[in-house]
Amino acid sequence: MSEQILSVGDVAPDFALRDQNGADVTLGELTAQRAVLLVFYPFAFSGVCTSELREIRDDLGRFESADVTTLAISCDPMFSLRAWADREGYFFPLLSDFWPHGEVASAYGVFDEGAGMAGRGTFLVGRDGRVAWRLVNPAGERRDFGGYDHALQEMLGGAAAVEGR
Repeated sequence: MSEQILSVGDVAPDFALRDQNGADVTLGELTAQRAVLLVFYPFAFSGVCTSELREIRDDLGRFESADVTTLAISCDPMFSLRAWADREGYFFPLLSDFWPHGEVASAYGVFDEGAGMAGRGTFLVGRDGRVAWRLVNPAGERRDFGGYDHALQEMLGGAAAVEGR
């Protein structure tokens, strides 16, 4: 990874990226309303990434509610993300961190400069703009969203932040 990975309690860097439909999405605007789960992933159309985003798609109520919204972020171009979203039926934002290449992934410490891709980092950002939970997996290792459920409940209940592994 390119930089220091954000930790629980760190202020999440704000950003504005385009989604698969060309709409601008800004973290700060979203966290003013609800928590945001950021799901960085290496590449559209790849096996592990497809299975992870299918999990989000197939249980969308767990990841999209009045309390939380989910943003999936890769360094793929917007048009690739659109084709992938159309093929897979992803009706949640897939954000393109294509140019400047990996700038947002770098800010979160999960950009693999050598491979030119986002790493498999997951960050739950609270309405206060701070990281409430994180999980970082190696590129080929599928993430387990189980810790997210616990962290979201802890955050909504006002309890201390939880850090996943």
